[in-house]
Amino acid sequence: MNKFYTLSLLFLLLISCSPYQKALKSEDMGVKYTAAEEKYNNGKYNKAIRLFEQMATSYRGKPQAEKMFYMYAQSYYKTKQYYLAGYQFESFASSYPKSEKLEECAYLGAFCYSKLSPIYSLDQTDTNKAIDKMQAFIDNYPESSYMSDANVIVKELREKVEKKAFEIAKQYNTIYDYKSALIALDNFITDYPGTPYRDAALYYKIDSAYHLAINSVPEKVKERLLNAKEAYEKFSRMSNTKEYTEKADDLMTKINENLQQYSK
Repeated sequence: MNKFYTLSLLFLLLISCSPYQKALKSEDMGVKYTAAEEKYNNGKYNKAIRLFEQMATSYRGKPQAEKMFYMYAQSYYKTKQYYLAGYQFESFASSYPKSEKLEECAYLGAFCYSKLSPIYSLDQTDTNKAIDKMQAFIDNYPESSYMSDANVIVKELREKVEKKAFEIAKQYNTIYDYKSALIALDNFITDYPGTPYRDAALYYKIDSAYHLAINSVPEKVKERLLNAKEAYEKFSRMSNTKEYTEKADDLMTKINENLQQYSK
């Protein structure tokens, strides 16, 4: 047992005396930089980050600062710490506007924010922030080699925001609040004219208008049935898919059947 403890103590002493540990404890920024660069180049990003964190304040304005802050941002990115990576890439782009890495860092900064976007059912504040940042990159670098990827990301983020808005509007229909559903669906269609959820929104507008009509007081039924018929006609003009067509046609049949009593 004594031999085991002795070996363990020696091992701990060796670790504590490793070049990396010495660099962490050193006051010499050059020693820290050399160790951090070595860890970065060997893919030991978390260890590199610890050193970069110690160096960041002291290195600003120095000749090697640009390279150091690039590696610092990349280390966060490689370890999927996207919030910190996004901040560091943005800071790099702001601090080194003439850098050859500027375009790459501007894109990766926006990309990191896109990785923070939650699933559609959650609050979409971070998604909207990511859209703004990626759109700013697209506007600033229209000839960028990242343009194709940037456009795809913006499209996916916008669809997520649209899906959230659609689900909120649709929910009124689900809970039988048809009057609120009509308002929310109208607003959704107006706010997102090119949305892939347009056909679904138009269908649920028919459904809401129909159910609002048949559950109304007698003097309002006919008017609201005609509104439902108008919603169907709009669906027929604007729909580009067949996904909701059969269900919409079934509703129109019911609308016409109910309207027949007013034609006698």
